[in-house]
Amino acid sequence: MKKYLYLIALIFPLPCYSQSINTSSQSTGSVVNQAVQVVPSRQFQYQLGANQVCQGATLNISPFLSHTNSFGSPYQPYYSRPIYSTKDIEGAFDADNNPIGDGEPDEPTKIIRTESVRTGMQESNTSLNGGITATFSIPLSFRYQKLCRKGLERQVELYEASLASKRLNYEMSRLATCSKHIRLGNIFVGEMAKICADVKVVSPPNVEHTHAISSDLSVTSDVQK
Repeated sequence: MKKYLYLIALIFPLPCYSQSINTSSQSTGSVVNQAVQVVPSRQFQYQLGANQVCQGATLNISPFLSHTNSFGSPYQPYYSRPIYSTKDIEGAFDADNNPIGDGEPDEPTKIIRTESVRTGMQESNTSLNGGITATFSIPLSFRYQKLCRKGLERQVELYEASLASKRLNYEMSRLATCSKHIRLGNIFVGEMAKICADVKVVSPPNVEHTHAISSDLSVTSDVQK
């Protein structure tokens, strides 16, 4: 039963009466809040081909310089403060019935002069702030990052092998074409001569070889018979 009473008390709390003392305070001033926002930028991407894209770590360094100039309007460096009369020669009497002061000014609202008081107000306030913000971003999927980099390396190897194969085909085709036309007596003259400048035709092939000659006399005598 008690737990239901506690539940009802939480849902429908009873009013509480107490004595309170209200105090109030007043303060004046000015505060300038300046903030520098760091917006994460896109990470660097390494792309090879149409579908091979890998992201890497990114370090962003952003220097900043801010300038603030404030002023008050109207600008009043001084203000006039009235000086009231403090003369006190009347209002009471002494033992001989002569008028004397009673401790209060005789003419409290009388202004006898004014004086200039400095307000402390500045014509303008200038603030110059500078600094550097830096953010470092790294991808969280290191496993897939390694696989992507490995795939990039393999793709580069395939490109290099394909380039070497095409270079070999080009050189063999150039050799065959140049040697054919050199044999026919057709050669380039001028700027195009450098295409076949390193091709040399050797005919017959410069191959050193020897043949053994048999000196068997029995074979000769058989031929004579």
